[in-house]
Parts: sequence; C-alpha cells; structure tokens
Amino acid sequence: MSTVTAEKIEGTQTGDTHGKRLPGWFTPVTVLVAIGLSLLSLYLWGFEGITPIATVVLALVLYLVLSTVISFLVEGRRYATDRLVTGLIVAAFLIAVAPLISLIWMVVSSGWKEFNWEFLTNDRDGLTLADHATGAGHALVGTLVITGTTALIAVPLGIMTAVYLVEYGRGALAKVVTFLVDIMTGIPSIVAGLFAAAMIPTIAEYFVGTSAALQMRTGLMGSVALVVLMTPIVIRNTEEMLRIVPNELREASYALGVTKSRTIIKVVLRTALPGIVSGIVIAIARVIGETAPLLITTGTTNVFNWNMVSGYMETLPTYVYSSWSNQNTRDLAWSGALTLILLVLILNLIARIIAKAFAPKGEK
Repeated sequence: MSTVTAEKIEGTQTGDTHGKRLPGWFTPVTVLVAIGLSLLSLYLWGFEGITPIATVVLALVLYLVLSTVISFLVEGRRYATDRLVTGLIVAAFLIAVAPLISLIWMVVSSGWKEFNWEFLTNDRDGLTLADHATGAGHALVGTLVITGTTALIAVPLGIMTAVYLVEYGRGALAKVVTFLVDIMTGIPSIVAGLFAAAMIPTIAEYFVGTSAALQMRTGLMGSVALVVLMTPIVIRNTEEMLRIVPNELREASYALGVTKSRTIIKVVLRTALPGIVSGIVIAIARVIGETAPLLITTGTTNVFNWNMVSGYMETLPTYVYSSWSNQNTRDLAWSGALTLILLVLILNLIARIIAKAFAPKGEK
C-alpha cells in the first residue's frame, strides 16, 4: 500500500481530511475577497478617511477566518489548521516588515524633492545655490571622513582582540577583556561622546595649550567617540565568526607544519572573512547614523572641512538634526536622511562584493 493511500485512509479514520483539496487559485481569490469585504465594511461603518492600515488589518482577519472555515469544510481539520498557521506566520512577517517599508517610502517620497547633484556637491554657503542653501556635500564629506577614520581604528583593534580571545585568550586576562567588551557594548552613545570630549582636550593640552584645547571640536574627536561604540561590535561579531571555523582546519594546518600565526591568517581568518566583513558593515551602519556624540565632539558647520584635527566638521546625522530644527528647511532633513540610507545601502553592496570575492571557493 502506497504512502498516499495510507495517508488518505489514516485521515479518513481520524476525521482530519475529507479527501479533497482546494484549487491553487483559492488563496489569491480569498485575499481579494477579504480586501473587498474590508473596504466595504469600513465604508458601511462610516469610517471617515479609510486608512491603509485599518484596511490591511481587517482584511487580514477576514482572510484568516474565511480561509480557515472554507478549508475546514472542504479539506478537513488537518489542512484547515495548516492554512491558519501559515496565515499567522505570513501575517507576523508582514507586521515585522511593514514599519521598514513605510519608513523607506516616507524617506524616499519626502527626500526626493531636494535630492540632486547640487545637493550632494555643495555646502550650505555654496555659490551655485539659487534662492536657498540646499547643499549637504560638506556633511557627506564629513560622514565619509569621520566614519572612514573610525573604521581604520576600530576594525584592526576589534579583529586583533577577537583573535586573541578565540585563539590565545586563557585565564584571568581573557575574562577581564570579555567583561570589558560586554560593558562597552551597552555604553550609551552620549557617554561615548562625553568621553571623547573630555579625553582629547586633556591630551591636546600638552601640545596646543589649555585655552585652545578647551575650545577644541574636531573630526578626530568624533572618530574617537565612534571608535568606542564600533569596536565592541566588531569584536563580538569577529569572535563568533572565528568560533564557527571548524577545529579540524586548524589541526590539519598544524599537521602540515604551519605555524599558529600563519594558520590564523591563512586559514582561520580567510575562512571567516565573509562573516567578518558583514559584521564590519553592520558596525559601520551602527555608528554612521550616530548624532548625539557628534553634536558634542564635532559640532556643525556650513562649509567643507577636510581637516580632521582642526575646525568643526558636520556629518549627515547632525545635518539632518539641524535642518529639522528649522521649519523652513525640513525638506533638506528628509533629503539628508535619504542620502544616509543610500550610503548605507552602497556600503552593504560593497561588503557583499568583497565577501564573495574573498570567500572560500565552496561558499561562492
């Protein structure tokens, strides 16, 4: 007796199925019917200004009820339960994705008005601007310079610390380092900004004098604040990626007479590279949108500044904040937010390309 026949006999004996299945067009038709009934119900109930959210929520409830009841009558309890659970899972996914989609739609629709080449290449005092200052080029440059400097400091520190914890760390020192990394992971961003604002002038006091040091706000100070936030993220991600690498690869390398340091560089890090790169991008995306520590450490300015150790330097988050504070420039805030999202998207694409290029051949 075949498996299908046995399943049908078992379903008939337990009453779980009627031996019939609904056609493939049942689900899309039921969705359309649920949406129509939702719109009709809201209209008949007298709701003014029917909102998409209310329509979707009511349509989802109606779909779950209709599909479950009809499936129970035609297919039986077993398939009806399956459709109900599937519908709930899809609904949970839509609820989780809906805020992201609405956020992206709001930023794109509101930020596209001022988003153009002049916006990306001019500062607020640009001579090419017509009747009002719309340039965010100085903020874009500040974001790239500060974030790039932060990555140059935090990535090597994070990777080397993770290598120590996984490959060499034993005893009390490793426990202390792990404990400190856990604490740093939960540090509020404003505290990191206060730390950098207090530490950099103290160090600079010995070189440029007390009065100048106390007035100091520079891009380097902002990078130090972001390093405090980015380093523990890189450490944690790299540590997890290194632990995933099978010990058999290490042992095979040692058996061939390869030293431990060369094994780490050529085998362990190479195998974990795609995950490490993804973690670095996540860490960069985490700090690239920070506002509070940069308001304290870098300040704001209306012009380009490429110098990390002299003068105020504006970034896209502070640009969005300052633009939103003025009622007349809120469109610029949306355009700055759109630029920031596109920048993060480009960084993710670059990270995927790098990870795919350097991944082991079997993982491509």
